[in-house]
Amino acid sequence: MAKQKMTRAEKSWIMYDVGNSALVLLATSVIPIYFSSLAPDGGVVVAWSYAETVASLIIALLMPVLGSIADMKGMKKKFIVGCVGTGVVATVALGIPTSAMAFLVIYVISSVALNSSMVFYDALLVDATTDDRMDEISSQGYAWGYIGSCVPFIACLLVVLNYDALGIGLQTAMQIAFVITAAWWLAFTIPMLRDVQQKHFKPREEHAVSRAIKGIGGTLKEMWANRAIKFYMIAYFFYIDGVHTIIKLSTSYGTDLGISSTQLVLALLVTQFVAFPSAIIYGRLSSKYGTRRMLLIAIAAYFGITLFAALFLRTATEFWILAILVGMFQGGIQALSRSEFGKLCPKKRANEYFGFFDIFGKYAAILGTFLVGTFTALTGNSSLGVMSIAVLFVIGFVMMLKVPAREEAAE
Repeated sequence: MAKQKMTRAEKSWIMYDVGNSALVLLATSVIPIYFSSLAPDGGVVVAWSYAETVASLIIALLMPVLGSIADMKGMKKKFIVGCVGTGVVATVALGIPTSAMAFLVIYVISSVALNSSMVFYDALLVDATTDDRMDEISSQGYAWGYIGSCVPFIACLLVVLNYDALGIGLQTAMQIAFVITAAWWLAFTIPMLRDVQQKHFKPREEHAVSRAIKGIGGTLKEMWANRAIKFYMIAYFFYIDGVHTIIKLSTSYGTDLGISSTQLVLALLVTQFVAFPSAIIYGRLSSKYGTRRMLLIAIAAYFGITLFAALFLRTATEFWILAILVGMFQGGIQALSRSEFGKLCPKKRANEYFGFFDIFGKYAAILGTFLVGTFTALTGNSSLGVMSIAVLFVIGFVMMLKVPAREEAAE
């Protein structure tokens, strides 16, 4: 059967992944380093951790309520406009403060706006495409997000690393980087706002906020009563916890092994480039072999990656191998997790359900980082700490097997 061409709405939905990924990549690499220059008296890790925690808590408190309101007719894109507008302004404003505290406040606003927009964006997937194409479109989104984020990121790196040669200061270089990132995010948001229409919605109602707050408990009960969603969410929490822990701790683990910062940054870029074709391939394989099966394969692969990191990772060469292996499965497992949940949740309440789904993703890595820290402290061996992550993938795999089967693959 001939491969179906993407619709205008599908292409435009994918573009937003390209736009927001630029800030995601900058926030995980350059921004924390720049923040350390604003806080020369120390306490950088603690302050940054608190900022990330505050942002996550705000999102966790807001999303179930805002998600319920966003499910009403005509509201999804209005929330995206609000989040992107706030986020773009806050991102540009990151270049203004010269004090650490002021920078953190603006960063929290930017982070909340970015991550909130991604919840509404994920939920818009059910409007942009059909169930049978969700895997393909979600995978394309992650794939183009990986490769697209590299363009502004490399431009930002060139400015930031060469500010002396350009005759400017570090703050000016970062101001340019923030403007580039914000402009990229805004430019790739416009096609989605123009071409994707909200097809699934519930009718508007009075006292929407109070109703949404009162309905949170009922929604959780509904999700728990649905056997497929219940086991899927439990599985997702554990395996995505492992995925996020590997992402968060790979740099510090590499540093602990004596790998240079240059090698670590280059390996990060390699992961992005490898993830691009891998995510697309994974999406297409899911249409042939089934989403659930491909997720199980990815979870098993991450179990193997964890063992490799714990038992064999000792040199820069092996760190590069790890980066390539992670790139092969990272996009696939994230993309299919999103699309599978989109098929399971009620379409008219997609934002409300995705609010809880993204909270699970946000708070993932709490258990994994705790396990790594505890086992490393008890044994004095970071390799044994890393190996403890494997248990998360085992639990995730077993829970995924308990999710009731349904027709997934094309005949």
